[in-house]
Amino acid sequence: MRFTREDIDAGEIARRAALYGPLTEAVRELVDATIRTEVDDATIRDVAAIVRAATLRLRERQIDGAFGVRFTDHGTAMPWGNAVIGLRNALAPPLTIERNTDGLHWSEFTLGAAYEGPPGHVHGGVCALVLDQLCGVTAASNDKPNFTGTLALRYRRGTPLGPLRAEACVDRVEGVKTFVVGMLSDAGGVTVEAEGVFVTPAWARD
Repeated sequence: MRFTREDIDAGEIARRAALYGPLTEAVRELVDATIRTEVDDATIRDVAAIVRAATLRLRERQIDGAFGVRFTDHGTAMPWGNAVIGLRNALAPPLTIERNTDGLHWSEFTLGAAYEGPPGHVHGGVCALVLDQLCGVTAASNDKPNFTGTLALRYRRGTPLGPLRAEACVDRVEGVKTFVVGMLSDAGGVTVEAEGVFVTPAWARD
């Protein structure tokens, strides 16, 4: 597990976000285009060569292993490799998670072709991924990390690709365990319900 402290200010964080964000979005668009393109064979081969060359350029200098979570002395976390919210992860939709004064956490986002399971619908594992992240962030709203202990899902119906909303709130706290309930929905209502137990790891307890 890698949590890394970086001595940088808000201006440097903004500079990095402005640099890496467009690159990530370009790769995200490439993934979508790769799934849906119907260009001729020669174009496919040409583009594959271009992508390989671009990948080699990026690999000229890189970190070992995963990105981890980086944070600053003033409390800003940068989970930029995260599979759901990562600014530098093209696999992430990404989600921007909001919170109101009552403790409700939510996100509105769009899932396209890259997240398909059944035709025209979001893969069930992707639904779980999104709800696990949102419920985990909700559980950690006490300023302590909380890791998933259990996550139970009820798939009420298929989740269509397109605009979606996810929300979660804390149900109760029992010692080091935080119980969270959440849901995923489209314009027609709830598609997936979630109940999770999130545990504060030993190293983060008082």
